[in-house]
Amino acid sequence: MTESERTDRLRTAHTADLTPAALDEIRALLDAAFDGDFGDDDWDHTIGGVHAVVHDRHGLAAHGSVIQRRVLHRGRSLRVGYVEGVAVRADRRGQGLGGRVMEALERVIDRAYVLGALSASDDGAALYAGRGWVVWPGRIAALGPHGVVPLPDEEGSTYVKPVAAAGLPDPSDALFFDWRGGDLL
Repeated sequence: MTESERTDRLRTAHTADLTPAALDEIRALLDAAFDGDFGDDDWDHTIGGVHAVVHDRHGLAAHGSVIQRRVLHRGRSLRVGYVEGVAVRADRRGQGLGGRVMEALERVIDRAYVLGALSASDDGAALYAGRGWVVWPGRIAALGPHGVVPLPDEEGSTYVKPVAAAGLPDPSDALFFDWRGGDLL
């Protein structure tokens, strides 16, 4: 076991149980990790659920959260654990912290949701695929204020993690995600 593995501390907590200072620290990590491409809508999508955070002797080293979304599939509204805001501080990348964060979030998904879902960046795709997440092979859309909004640009980068008891939904029908501001997925 390395020195950092002995000193890294993983914690899960709901947004409501995090202090304003802790939330500021998470936002700063996400701003830095996404090189300024993390806006207020992205932040809004990241809060309101369960966060997994890893601290080391220098502060916050990694973060991810899982929030609840509703997804319509074949006339059924599914309770989906949607992963948001996964990031690792630059000096700690490649040391397994992203996997530790995902392991904690997957535990939440497996026990509280019918399905896990996320939209992966090119940089993050290998982490998710290596953990058994699969690219959704079907269509992706959102239920907007004026009806269905197809999201063809999200196809190929939307990953799902079936919960053992539920299995993978039938990909011959689309996943229709709930509407939200900013990026829909």
